[in-house]
Amino acid sequence: MCGRFVLNASPEEIRELFGYTDETWFPARFNIAPTQPIGVVRQVAGMRHFSMMRWGLVPSWVKDPSSYQLLINARAESLYDRPAFRDAILHRRCLVPASGFYEWKRGGKASRPYWLPPTTGGVVAFAGIYETWSDQDGRTIDSACIITVPANRETAAIHDRMPAVVRPEDYATWLTPGELPPPVVESILRPPADNFFAPVPVGPRVNAAANDGPDLIVEVPEPIPEEPAQRSLFG
Repeated sequence: MCGRFVLNASPEEIRELFGYTDETWFPARFNIAPTQPIGVVRQVAGMRHFSMMRWGLVPSWVKDPSSYQLLINARAESLYDRPAFRDAILHRRCLVPASGFYEWKRGGKASRPYWLPPTTGGVVAFAGIYETWSDQDGRTIDSACIITVPANRETAAIHDRMPAVVRPEDYATWLTPGELPPPVVESILRPPADNFFAPVPVGPRVNAAANDGPDLIVEVPEPIPEEPAQRSLFG
């Protein structure tokens, strides 16, 4: 799964990497959590655009978003089977820029957090889908979720799922609205190569969504001080 991630690149870097023209500003974030705004790149009328959306997909047919389950991840294997994802994967695909993500390894009294940046540094694109929900009064919610795939070798030692990473050569195909043949989707939504990410053990402050800052991704070797267990992840 992917329950927290980081984006600490500048807006200028993101604009150049993903090829949109929007003049946007957003701060560096080191602990992006569900229900918070996330940046997504999508294609509308042949042009790429950057938008901020709520992390937690709300399908357009939902009557009351406040009572709907939080969909922060979509399993690649069930995109065409679940009603919540079926329309979005056909028509509303997006990229989620990220500098890396966090995962928690279960064991002992508490799960151990790890920071997983790309081995070569820089920014990657997680595969995502998005929706726009609206009510009779014209209120709208733009929301998105991140697609996950089975973990590659180094991530599997921590968790059995990870975000799907879209390769730059597949950006255009993934973003173009309209149905893609399932074999094309399968070729894009596959685990990245082994050693693509470099797991780094970090401290327990990342467990609380209120904590943010570059200190969260600093390596904290074993053993770490024990803190009261905090259940702050989804799933």
